[in-house]
Amino acid sequence: MRQSIRFYLGNVRHEIPAFSPTRTVLDWLREDKRRTGTKEGCNEGDCGACTVLVVRLEGDKLVWRAVNACIQFLWMLDGAQLFTVEDLRSPEGALHPVQQAMVELHGAQCGFCTPGFVMSMVAYCKTPGASMEEDAINTALAGNLCRCTGYAPIVRAMKRALSLPGDVLDTQTEVITTRLKALADGETVEISGPEGRLTLPGNADALATAYQADPQATLVAGATDVGLWVTKGLRTLPHVISVGLVPDLRTIEHTPDGLRVGAAVTYTQAKEAIAAMLPDAEEVIRRIGSTQVRNAGTVCGNIGNGSPIGDGPPVLIAAGAVLKLRCGEAHRSLPLEEYFLAYGKQDRKPGEFIEAVVIPQPQPGMVFRAYKISKRFDQDISAVLGAFALTFDTDGRIASARIAFGGMAAIPKRAAMTEAALQGQFWTEATLTAAQDAMKADFEPISDMRSSAWYRQTVAGNLLTRLFAETAPDYAGTETRLAGWKEQAYV
Repeated sequence: MRQSIRFYLGNVRHEIPAFSPTRTVLDWLREDKRRTGTKEGCNEGDCGACTVLVVRLEGDKLVWRAVNACIQFLWMLDGAQLFTVEDLRSPEGALHPVQQAMVELHGAQCGFCTPGFVMSMVAYCKTPGASMEEDAINTALAGNLCRCTGYAPIVRAMKRALSLPGDVLDTQTEVITTRLKALADGETVEISGPEGRLTLPGNADALATAYQADPQATLVAGATDVGLWVTKGLRTLPHVISVGLVPDLRTIEHTPDGLRVGAAVTYTQAKEAIAAMLPDAEEVIRRIGSTQVRNAGTVCGNIGNGSPIGDGPPVLIAAGAVLKLRCGEAHRSLPLEEYFLAYGKQDRKPGEFIEAVVIPQPQPGMVFRAYKISKRFDQDISAVLGAFALTFDTDGRIASARIAFGGMAAIPKRAAMTEAALQGQFWTEATLTAAQDAMKADFEPISDMRSSAWYRQTVAGNLLTRLFAETAPDYAGTETRLAGWKEQAYV
């Protein structure tokens, strides 16, 4: 067992034996290391001014990802390589190609947001197959906000940087690989001090033992939610147990039951595999938070926090996903919709944690749709999210329907009355009307800062109309999406 975390900042190896389990990467960089190029803006993972570059080995390949330092806890760097804007110059003092392009194309005015933009841009340059299309660049930079320059010069700088040869970081690939392999000892880390206790389990068995011994501990995967408990809620966490750094929970595998996504798998890592099964889920995942948030936030963490407006759960419920839970040596399976009992209450025993979620292989010809409604297209919380899975008999009747909504109740919830109105019916306008009437009995949404109850109820009914326009025999193929959506009607 190890009593310290270990990682590299630039070319310097750090081994830190005692610190608060809620110490953020941003505070450590600015206050302890005086690396003030990384800025504090919103301190909640929205503005991107604090973006840093974290490098890890996935298999035998280095993966470079942008993350928000403000809501990343310091211990989350264990076993990683960290770069900040101060690391980008060459040994001779030349600017990084991204920095040079930003200078030449006037990508900064006040400059406060610029280091975060630059780090996101460098990470995008390291992405295999990074596209020069503006839609792809806009998605990559959606987690970085600028209030004075405007985004057009920044996008032009991104395009120029993509066309230039490699950078100083590329020359360090072999060295970084060797470093990270040396850090990967598989040890459990246990650190205790006056500010709290930290456990980084070396494997799932160690996690089960630690959590069963202290069920009051806080489980943390990506900290995209828990981080705000600390930075905004000023909460102290007496005992933190990591889920996100457990190696055997970072797996995605195809099993006889379906696609199994481990509890430490981020949305970025899972997106391609989920989209291959459920193409419409790709657009929803693309709009979860930002690149930095998806690089840290996990699919199972989005389930575990029990939010009624999490984007992932309705999609997975409609797809028939099953949750895998573990308590000590005991394992059990639970249909995902049964995990959510009431607001803030889930079907999880003391000491029990989510090991994985399994998404079953869609039935041949199943129609799957998912729609997110929010005030902004990028980086916004859903007012309503509807997910729909329909299968049809050979005569064209609806054989089965699974419909789930987020934002319509205190939990992500299936629309049982709506499903009943659809099953066994031909997909006609009369059936649509009956389903919309039934939906009024399924939900009693509330009014809050995101939308009114009337709006939610109206939009939910309208999403059924959109589903009908895209999938009903007489209307299939009707365009209801923003330009650029990849039409793929059946999975």
